[in-house]
Amino acid sequence: MNKYIRPTLLLVVALMSVTPLSAQTAGDYIENNLKFPASNYNIYPDNSPVVLTPAPAGKRPFYISHYGHHGSRYLTNFRVYDMPYQTLLKADSLGKLTTKGKEIIPILKDIIADSEGRWGDLSGIGKRQQRQIAYRMMNNFPEVFKGKAFVDARSTIVTRCVLSMGTAVLKMVSENPKLRVSMSNSFYDMWYMNHQNHILRDSMMTTQAERAFDSFTDKRWHNPRLTALLFNDASYVKESIDEKWFCYYLMKTALIQKNASTDTPKGMLINLFTPEDIYQFELQENAWWYVNYGPSILNGGKRPYVQRYLLRKMIQEADSIISTNEHGASLRFGHETVLLPLACLLDINGFDYQTNDLETLEQKGWWARQAIPMAGNIQFIFYRKNAKDKDVVFKVLLNEREATLPIQTDIAPYYHWRDFRTYYIQKIKDYERTVSSR
Repeated sequence: MNKYIRPTLLLVVALMSVTPLSAQTAGDYIENNLKFPASNYNIYPDNSPVVLTPAPAGKRPFYISHYGHHGSRYLTNFRVYDMPYQTLLKADSLGKLTTKGKEIIPILKDIIADSEGRWGDLSGIGKRQQRQIAYRMMNNFPEVFKGKAFVDARSTIVTRCVLSMGTAVLKMVSENPKLRVSMSNSFYDMWYMNHQNHILRDSMMTTQAERAFDSFTDKRWHNPRLTALLFNDASYVKESIDEKWFCYYLMKTALIQKNASTDTPKGMLINLFTPEDIYQFELQENAWWYVNYGPSILNGGKRPYVQRYLLRKMIQEADSIISTNEHGASLRFGHETVLLPLACLLDINGFDYQTNDLETLEQKGWWARQAIPMAGNIQFIFYRKNAKDKDVVFKVLLNEREATLPIQTDIAPYYHWRDFRTYYIQKIKDYERTVSSR
């Protein structure tokens, strides 16, 4: 197997480093990384240097359990592109655009044409991300994939997830044709691959949460600098344009360009925005992810438990492999709406931080982007001396970087599997006992 050489992207380690929550500001990195912030629209950090800690003496990797978010994609909603496009077309017909505003119309037109019929599709960049992650997995842990190792790959039924799975597995097979591969994308697995709990889902945006979210974001929507850059009549903007959604959708379109590879000869939309614009957008998006998929007290703090079925399944499958002499990997390909609450349920790197004050998220370093860039993933890497070794240890990687868990260990960043099982099975039982007693 050839040594993997990481490609060079215009990223800086600070942008996507995954460390325990600590005080840091979005402004610390946005100035130098203008095209890349914004929660789940982040480009995967596949060029940042990664140092992996050697395993305890005598322990060798034999199994990987993985859940990954699909790779970079096109936008899923045509309105995101079309709303700013139609708004600018109408304003142009009325003579209300500046020269810069006129320049944006053909860029949007090109982006829409490139995206037609591809809404939500995995992009070429997304496929590349999955190939590279699969290769690094094999390169970093060759013992897991040696010889006739098994690879059990599953995805949700969404096409971009199916293609993410297929792309990763094809790369693995190209590296080792002897692999015993099975792939599945079926409703049969959706109960844990993308579980939807109606009670928890419907309680995401409570009246209290909505009030707090609106209070946090209302002061950040207004962008007079951007509208003055594009429109020549302030009265027209105030009376005829939904400024909030125009600015929001234009920002999302700009950020997805790098994911969808829709660079146009006419330019990149991200150049319309200042670091401050992106900073404010990042704060809003981060708060939305926290309230809807994080452990926010504003809606009861229990939202991450929707992924307890996935966690329990991962524990059961790991136990099954541990009881055999097998080696290989269980790969699961799904969505950021699963990955983020799973990270919170596990409390990886302090992601279970709970508050009812959204202003504290930045201070505490709670950034959704650290968990859910495009192709984001969680990997459990299991080690033992041999099949008779009862002290199985493992470490958890968040986006391929060693991460922490809230359990005691004498071999950090490794943990004893028995301690992990005891802690999280009890955590799930405690929650289910509370729910059943209501």
